[in-house]
Amino acid sequence: MPSIDDYLPRPGLSIPIVTVLAADGSVLEDEQRAVVRYVLQGGAGADIIFAAGTNGEWDRIDNEHRQLVTRIAVEECRRASERLAKRVEAWAGITAHTRRETLENLEHAIEVEADAAVVAPLSIRDSHHPTEFVERDIGSLFNRMGRMIPVFLYDNADISAPGHAAHLHTHDVKDMSKLPYVRGVKVTANKSVIGNYTRAASHFKSSHEFAIFAGNAHLIFDLFKPPEGVADRMRHYWNRYLTQRARPYGVVAGPANVQPREWQRAWQVCRSADGELMRAYETAIGEFRDACSFKRGRKSVPLTIACLKAALKELGVISNESVAKDTPDFTGDERRIFAERFAQVRERAAATLESTWVSEHDSRAGQSPVLKTA
Repeated sequence: MPSIDDYLPRPGLSIPIVTVLAADGSVLEDEQRAVVRYVLQGGAGADIIFAAGTNGEWDRIDNEHRQLVTRIAVEECRRASERLAKRVEAWAGITAHTRRETLENLEHAIEVEADAAVVAPLSIRDSHHPTEFVERDIGSLFNRMGRMIPVFLYDNADISAPGHAAHLHTHDVKDMSKLPYVRGVKVTANKSVIGNYTRAASHFKSSHEFAIFAGNAHLIFDLFKPPEGVADRMRHYWNRYLTQRARPYGVVAGPANVQPREWQRAWQVCRSADGELMRAYETAIGEFRDACSFKRGRKSVPLTIACLKAALKELGVISNESVAKDTPDFTGDERRIFAERFAQVRERAAATLESTWVSEHDSRAGQSPVLKTA
């Protein structure tokens, strides 16, 4: 592996892949590999594969399975990088409920040569001081092994452990960013919280690049949208104030498990501020998000992970769509309704988006075709 001193964060689309489970909770290795190959889309999909993250149900599987999906991601990304004219990184989600297990996952990530590790310090139940854990515990492991890999922080209020703060404090992130191995943060939050990070990002860059990744993926359409009228100009200047004219280094998009090409292209057109194409991709991507929400009484219930797996089954990528225990799942007619909705989403995407940017799966080849150019 190259020296960490030479490492630059990989910009672009990071896909937190689902974990393909059998009914007994074990990982279906062949189908897990198929998911990685599908989201790579022959070079037109993910720039980064993020294994054992939130969409990978990290908090509902054990360390053996977390480590297995990391190893699979690393192996498939290595093969893809050799085959494609594109470097694809594999990031290991190392977060577990305890410090001991988290460090075991980090050690495993180093052993299998993952490109980076992702840790959510506030999700570790027996760690009450994020900076102390990242500096002392992770630093000690690196010293013992004589090797280190880049570490990215993960800030997501939805997975903070009971009694812990909802978000990392920016002063803690600033302190951690000074460590030679901490290279960025994934922020799943609203625009104001992301703005806190992007405003502070220049202060985080002490001796190396420090990257901010947007985990609330749909925000990129707002953050990058060019002004087209009076109201848009006001929003545009407010966004510039919130972010100090900075923009996310990349986007972490769970729905890209199903729409990898669409999200890759969405990132590209957002970066180029192409208003017309931004509207087209925002609509197509938003329709999939809406298809994953169900009314139960007066409440709208998002069944994100169940829908991602069901969609991958509808596409022929996987054959088993089981979710882990306690992951929200379909009831009644919801699975059938979702299949109908997803078919309509696919049909409209094919009719309205650029043909080379609609995700495909070639079940005969066992992987997605290489990007076709006009």
